[in-house]
Amino acid sequence: MDAGLVLIADDDPHLREVVRFALTRAGFRTVEAADGAAALALFDAHAPDLLVLDITMPELDGTEVCRALRRRSRVPILFLSSRDEEIDRVLGLELGGDDYMTKPFSPRELVARVKAILRRLQPPEPAPEPAPAAHLLRVGLLALDLDRFEAAWDGQPVALTATELHLLRTLMGFPGKVYSRDALMDGAYGGDVTVTDRTIDSHIRRVRQKFAAVGGDPVETVHGVGYRLGPCRRG
Repeated sequence: MDAGLVLIADDDPHLREVVRFALTRAGFRTVEAADGAAALALFDAHAPDLLVLDITMPELDGTEVCRALRRRSRVPILFLSSRDEEIDRVLGLELGGDDYMTKPFSPRELVARVKAILRRLQPPEPAPEPAPAAHLLRVGLLALDLDRFEAAWDGQPVALTATELHLLRTLMGFPGKVYSRDALMDGAYGGDVTVTDRTIDSHIRRVRQKFAAVGGDPVETVHGVGYRLGPCRRG
């Protein structure tokens, strides 16, 4: 069964081979690039379903590739880096990446994260009875369309990554409920992938920045506990 096409962009041929082997065993097709410029060319030629993108590459590095892609595409991106520094992690996620892994990593975990990201992009299973409204979530000025993967504040569209959208969907499930970072992790990643608390914090910070740009503030911090959906009203 064809699980989708993944573009692997890394200047280390051995790492590309490891990632390619793990993904092809899981049913994915792959294309490979050794630098950022080649990655952009292959993206245009093949329209992959997801990118595994190294941050440090010749020609264009991963952050530059991500910036270029985010101007025209919301394709999911899984960043790789040899540095385990918070600045790298936050930078990658705030540029529009969907997830982040530090080298060395488990190929099995990488496959699990790729599957989790792509699974979040699949449309919800059809309900036994027609219920189109179930896929439209609305709290105050905040609206989420789960079929179209679109978010809006007071009618103004807000572009979210798949991970950001599912974090917001989890918070909207029970407005006012305080979610721990672990609970948000389960809601966004499906319970089969573990990420750090800082990764969740980075995603939430990015969600806030995007909504602040249109005058919104949908998420509240409950210090020492986690996050909850705010009242979603005009300030």
